Amino acid sequence: MIFQTIAIVLLFAAAVFYVGRLVYKSLYVKKGCGSNCKCGVDFSDIEPGKPRA
Repeated sequence: MIFQTIAIVLLFAAAVFYVGRLVYKSLYVKKGCGSNCKCGVDFSDIEPGKPRA
């Protein structure tokens, strides 16, 4: 009986750790999207040129 209780407590602790890690990673993400997409670049001071033919 004690072994079943210990196994359930360990499984529950592992599940809480796993869910907590998922929540932490979703709330505290690294900056940007991780690729070279330039999504954080400010283009407000660049004037548009003439369209190419």
